[in-house]
Amino acid sequence: MKCKPLMGLLLLSSAAVVHASPTIVAHRGGTGDAPENTLAAIGKALENKADAIWITVQLSKDGVPVLYRPADLKALTNATGPVSTYTAAQLNKLDAGYSFGKPDFPYRNKGNGIPTLESVLKKWPETFFFIDIKSPDAAADKMAAALEAVLKKTRSLSRTRVYSTDEKYLHALPADIARFASRDATRTTLANITMNHQCSIPVNEKSDRWYGLELKREVDVVEKFTLGEGHSRAILSWDKEAMDCFRAAGGAHIILFGVNTPEDFQKASELGADGVLVDSPAAFKNRQR
Repeated sequence: MKCKPLMGLLLLSSAAVVHASPTIVAHRGGTGDAPENTLAAIGKALENKADAIWITVQLSKDGVPVLYRPADLKALTNATGPVSTYTAAQLNKLDAGYSFGKPDFPYRNKGNGIPTLESVLKKWPETFFFIDIKSPDAAADKMAAALEAVLKKTRSLSRTRVYSTDEKYLHALPADIARFASRDATRTTLANITMNHQCSIPVNEKSDRWYGLELKREVDVVEKFTLGEGHSRAILSWDKEAMDCFRAAGGAHIILFGVNTPEDFQKASELGADGVLVDSPAAFKNRQR
């Protein structure tokens, strides 16, 4: 899978009347089809025609970026404790397929360890990767330095882009690492559009900008009353007004998360999303391009 066709799709003009089908991004390597963030999952996702791979990284005890998402190893493996209490070599010997596929657990004892980011980038040198930082206890500057070292060593700066729900990791990244806009800023902009019909992106903002957020998301809303504040729930959902706002200044690329049904994929296509984050690339391998 080469990154040039992917980037060509992601850089389509927002002014086009007919949008190409969104690129398929395998969430956590394709967590619906195989144990997440493993070599087995990534390989299966590419076999199922995923255009790009979304992976999650943390830092090991010896400061190596490795692919794992939960805060505790017991969530997915045969070990317990934080990733940061094990070396990369120790993590690679664990069973990352241990908890996948109840009740038969077809990936147990199949050699699916926790891989390093470097090994993944070397194994698939022409694949585009989105890297999601989830490290719960790593210093932002150490994570940034470790990522930069791996991306430069594997010559992957041009085929990766970094995301994190924690802004401190994005702010710590050096200028040569591509990244998404922060989740909080993206969500706030969408909320202003959805609830107040206000577009808060400066029309003179011409820089290349990447946004990633759920196609629809339930959020808390704080309402101010004379006698105090109240809380309610609201659904933030992308629509044409939102897309037009984010794309008004040009240079916007939008990846919609949580697209796991044909109906949601159709909506994302109609909205002109550049990409969709899916759990099961197998379910979308026959989509029209």
